[in-house]
Amino acid sequence: MKVDIDVLSPIQRKIRVEIPGETVTEEFTRAYGTLGQRTRIKGFRAGKVPRRVLQGIYGDEVKSRALANLVQQALRKVVQDQGLQVVSHPDVEPGKLAEGDPFTFSAVVEVKPEIELKNYAGLEVERIKLEVQENQVDEALRGFQDAHAQLLPVEDRQVVEHGDFVLIDFVGTVEGKPFPGNKGENYLLQVDGGRSLPQFEEALVGLKTGVEQAVTLTFPKEHGARELAGKEALFRVRVREIKKKVLPALDDEFAKDYGECGSLDELKEKVRGRLASELKEMQTRELKEQLLTQMIEAHSFEVPAAMLDQQLRYLMESHQREVGSPGGPEGGAAPSLEGLRKDLEPQARRQVQGTLLVEAIAAKEKIAVSDAEVQQRVDELVRSARDQSVALRDYYKREEAQQDLCSQMVFKRTLDFLLERAKVKDVELPKSGKASVKSKVDEPKKKR
Repeated sequence: MKVDIDVLSPIQRKIRVEIPGETVTEEFTRAYGTLGQRTRIKGFRAGKVPRRVLQGIYGDEVKSRALANLVQQALRKVVQDQGLQVVSHPDVEPGKLAEGDPFTFSAVVEVKPEIELKNYAGLEVERIKLEVQENQVDEALRGFQDAHAQLLPVEDRQVVEHGDFVLIDFVGTVEGKPFPGNKGENYLLQVDGGRSLPQFEEALVGLKTGVEQAVTLTFPKEHGARELAGKEALFRVRVREIKKKVLPALDDEFAKDYGECGSLDELKEKVRGRLASELKEMQTRELKEQLLTQMIEAHSFEVPAAMLDQQLRYLMESHQREVGSPGGPEGGAAPSLEGLRKDLEPQARRQVQGTLLVEAIAAKEKIAVSDAEVQQRVDELVRSARDQSVALRDYYKREEAQQDLCSQMVFKRTLDFLLERAKVKDVELPKSGKASVKSKVDEPKKKR
């Protein structure tokens, strides 16, 4: 097999291959042999169908399959032999394929750029001195308290007020037609809670339970669903029930029931410890971000379009899962897919740049993780998955999933390596600056 490789750019290679006629003949023979074993044609015994008969019926299919196999096998060997780090699907231009004749084709692929690493050890980073404040402990405790609040029916009135939680049924139309997310039953929302369109929440104030009433509102011009943006909607709403939030007392009994602690003071110390741990993790993440930023700024290289596109898709899918559907009374303004892609592209590009740089450093410093370490991490993830443990275990049986996990572990280990060698300077928080530990205290299991 003859191979020529042209460098089209730092991230593109054109591979030209000529496959000998004997190899082409072997592929056709193998293809017809396999076809003959599984094909049943009236008048012939299984496995005894003459090749000329198969060729007359399936010739084009066999030729197409042989071409695909020849290209795939040749490219796999070239990539392995040449050590190419291919990151895109090949753009193949096949020549004429005929049994017994040499077969030539070319393929353009994207590869990871070769990065000439500059100084990356001993970089200077700044760590802001931070301590857990008493108001942060109080805020976390209030959040923990709020998580255990009860929603109880309001029995002394039937009219919705600001701040109420309401169970509603609703059906909406725009220009007399339904739209995605236009209806719901037993839908719970808080008036002034900010989780629905402000106009919709405000319109609920004054409605009476048990009576279907009309609510008219206009969707914002910047609404995420273009077909709704700026248009007037008519909702038929029935308030099933009005509820109010009742918080449990924040005392020693609360600490015993929900915090697995003997007293409120003990729960406070437990929360303080968790916040301190989160603060340390936040500082570590910030230091690593500084390291990545400095390295990205110091290295200039082209990013493969395939890697950028893949990361963009991942970020867009993650964003859409977080915001949910923009229809119905929920989900206010949201950017279009084109706008979202534009907004997220700098972040995606930076992430790809960081990944490529860290990979290059890991290769140079011979930083790796063993198969046993990957398996240990899989076991940890499966144990923490609880109800999803079986599905997660099956997922990590896939070689691709294990490779992805391995890459994540190497990335983390390499950043730890760089941070250990960095020059960390502790600095005071600027007077104009603010720092806080945003924490959701994990809900411990209640003692039985």
